[in-house]
Amino acid sequence: MTLSRIRAVNAVAASGSFAAAARALRISQPAVSRQVRELETEYGVRLFDRKNGVLLPTPVCSELCDVAERMAEAERVATRILTRHNTLLNGRLTVGLGNSMPGMALIAAFHKRHPSIEIAVETGSHEDVTRAVLTREVDIGVLPDVPRDGRFRRELLMRQNVVAIVHPDTPLAAAREVSCARLVREPLIFRTRGSSTQRVVDRAFRAAGFDPVPLLTLDTRDAVYEAVVNGLGVGFMWRHGTARTDVVRRLTVPEMVKEYEESAFALADEKSLLHDAFFATVRAFRAEQEGPDGREAPC
Repeated sequence: MTLSRIRAVNAVAASGSFAAAARALRISQPAVSRQVRELETEYGVRLFDRKNGVLLPTPVCSELCDVAERMAEAERVATRILTRHNTLLNGRLTVGLGNSMPGMALIAAFHKRHPSIEIAVETGSHEDVTRAVLTREVDIGVLPDVPRDGRFRRELLMRQNVVAIVHPDTPLAAAREVSCARLVREPLIFRTRGSSTQRVVDRAFRAAGFDPVPLLTLDTRDAVYEAVVNGLGVGFMWRHGTARTDVVRRLTVPEMVKEYEESAFALADEKSLLHDAFFATVRAFRAEQEGPDGREAPC
């Protein structure tokens, strides 16, 4: 039992002759008749009766044709699945984000350019998103400090650094910057292991000679943000990690001023129109964020 034999039987049943079936399938008439005869011989059944020069399906053939129609539809669905990742008309793209921003702004720009493409978004830590790209669970990731890895195709989106975030009612809120030495005297809110934000924070405290114990360790940026909003302590985030401007104050930490590249990345061997279109949107987005001299415009 093969798909080609099933197609041959279905085409003969629909057209009434080997010749017409051959034309529909774009193969030779002997090939069609051979596939039908081989099926009849192998299973000891008669699939067609000839009446007035027309091949009519037997009851067994009619049942087989019902199955053939379902198989043909499954084949069409499979074809759509395989092709939708390489079309700009009704394709589908899955994007993994480590931070809501600037990823969501980038996705909005992509949707504006290609409104017919279905976009699915998955969020997670730096490790989660990187792993999802490597295992092809997502098509494209957007992260800061993407590993320099030959397996990845990458496109710079923007450069940004990590900042401290504080509630406006705290004494720290009046300052524009705060040092690690001052921060260790505050209740601190850290991210869990695997967070790109936390890696930067840990490096900065170690370089300054401190090993602080946090009040809270939370698994998402949003949880850290809400903890700060509720006055639980000082948190950390990427400067442009959210579009929210309410409540919290962003403070520069001198030990964390180094800027890291936020990039879109995908597996280097993934080549498709959708990938090319997304990376083209990244380049356009970056150009909009930069001034005429190539410097990042203030947010």
